[in-house]
Amino acid sequence: MKIGIVCYPTFGGSGVVATELGKALAQNGHQIHFITYQQPPRLDFFNENVFYHEVNIPAYPLFQFPPYETALASEMVNVVLNENVDLLHVHYAIPHASAAYMAKMILRSQGRHVPVVTTLHGTDITLVGKDASYEPVVTFSINESDGVTAVSENLRQDTYAHFNITREVEVIPNFIDLTRFKRQNKDHFKTAICPNGEKLVVHTSNFRRVKRIDDAVMTFYHLRQQIPVKLLLAGDGPERTRIQQLCRELGISDDVRFLGKLDAVEEILSVADLFLMPSENESFGLAALEALACEVPLITSNAGGLPELNIQGVTGFLSPVGDVADMVKNALYILDDENLPRFKENALARAREFELSKILPMYEQHYERVLATNSGQRTMNNGQRTTSR
Repeated sequence: MKIGIVCYPTFGGSGVVATELGKALAQNGHQIHFITYQQPPRLDFFNENVFYHEVNIPAYPLFQFPPYETALASEMVNVVLNENVDLLHVHYAIPHASAAYMAKMILRSQGRHVPVVTTLHGTDITLVGKDASYEPVVTFSINESDGVTAVSENLRQDTYAHFNITREVEVIPNFIDLTRFKRQNKDHFKTAICPNGEKLVVHTSNFRRVKRIDDAVMTFYHLRQQIPVKLLLAGDGPERTRIQQLCRELGISDDVRFLGKLDAVEEILSVADLFLMPSENESFGLAALEALACEVPLITSNAGGLPELNIQGVTGFLSPVGDVADMVKNALYILDDENLPRFKENALARAREFELSKILPMYEQHYERVLATNSGQRTMNNGQRTTSR
């Protein structure tokens, strides 16, 4: 099967999932064409089935804002026609689903039908999509997709609650590559960070306000008053400067390290004892799944799809959003030397339920159903049917 994948080339969840999915599909024999404005960070290996098509956005003085959606739709049309793509899979509704609809209509005018699958990842529905400026386009684009998936049941329900959706939304959860995300022997690194045997707490995110990094810092601040502990903050974003200032005001800067954006986040997780995710909203919590795969138990909020991943009292604990006191209490329980080994074991067992090999067939079956439904419409330029693989 030839699949065009459209995503944001970022360290964020949707970009990571789209890239890792494309890589896995390529290794499974499908031909994958990534279409975006720059090469995704995790598209870092060579495979004969992987192709990258850069969206060129011309800069004209007339345009106050570059017309990315138009340029993207044009590139989708070019890739479908020149590479004979069977299906377009767009990740994140804005603007990828609407651009895909535009591309589909252009192709249809040329006698070429290509179905579109849209995967919803979270803020495209829960935050951005609900904005009155975007809602009509988001609703229309989702309903005009030939297949729609969401990364959690919570996100599926949010989609139905906030939009007039007539399409069936299938839940296909995020996944983890356990050959990459696994506990590694990094004892020398742990010793360098925690020379006196301190426990190590980690938070990773894109440092947006919705991640409530203040709560992670305050949880650490109170933990530090009771046990020897260090904190690593990985990632970058608009909140970083404010959080650094908060650490200085609390007098904890010597025990907190800001690591910036990391490609090999699994190396950090390999030495962690606890992962904090106090987010105001998480449709799934991919970073938390990566932590589980590295045998790191979780302290998370109970927001969004996190209860679908983090099992209360088993892989960690869930607290109401903003309840720092509860997070501290639960963190102390997990970090107790008598309890920590059990939580680490449970973390890995839970991660195995989301192993890539279990989730990949769900996407392949979804593609096959969409192609089967649309098989009567898809023709090549010479009017003959194509094969699906």
